[in-house]
Amino acid sequence: MPEGDTVYATARRLTSALGRTVLTRVELRHPRLATADLTGRVFEGARSVGKHLFLRFGGALSLHCHLGMDGSWRVYTNRPPISYRTRAVLATADKVALGNLLMEMALVRTPDEHRLVDHLGPDLLDPGWSDEHHAEAVRRLTADPGRELGDALLDQRLMAGLGNVYKVETCFLLRVSPWTPVAAVDAHKTVSLARELLVRNALRPVRNTTGDPRRGRETWVYGRQRHGCLRCGGPVLKADQGTELRERITYYCPRCQPGPGPKSG
Repeated sequence: MPEGDTVYATARRLTSALGRTVLTRVELRHPRLATADLTGRVFEGARSVGKHLFLRFGGALSLHCHLGMDGSWRVYTNRPPISYRTRAVLATADKVALGNLLMEMALVRTPDEHRLVDHLGPDLLDPGWSDEHHAEAVRRLTADPGRELGDALLDQRLMAGLGNVYKVETCFLLRVSPWTPVAAVDAHKTVSLARELLVRNALRPVRNTTGDPRRGRETWVYGRQRHGCLRCGGPVLKADQGTELRERITYYCPRCQPGPGPKSG
């Protein structure tokens, strides 16, 4: 499941593989972009902002895309597996990058990229992260003190980059139920912990929130309903959290994470 770390690593991988090379073939398989001709332009590189990805081309043009739940970019040195899932093809003399199941594709002027992400909170993987970024994330997180922490952590308008895995694991490491109100947690600690988890995993091939490299021990409670809590061994429960349009499955250990539980009905 793509989260901020996945998008960050994708930007780095595309920049490393294709950066500063001339594109010999470009296909954008989107109704609004099908006639766009980028062949012959230089691929300048890619950057991530939260879960958003910008691919930059010569002539100050950028392709904006969102990986959504299932999107990905892969780089190949031989014949690429182009399929009905493929939304974008970028080829150089010796490499081909395929964007599969991409969402929200749009071409924008590079100076205008900010217009598509101005609504986001501070990017937890921003290379220029500062005390000001931290303070702004805390301000946004605490603006609605009665909001459930798990729901707030997924709101990209508060801070950008967290997805469901990091939401679940952040709540666990704070030792609170995901349904705990924001006012009941240390907001500064919450922001620091969320950023730490993303930074630690930004370039790891396998996401890990526990520090234990052994297979099957990568998370504390996420996806562990059949195995139990990695800390106490007790049962891991799962329930839906969020509004109908933003509802996500949430894992938690009722023994290690005291506080309110999911709402019934």
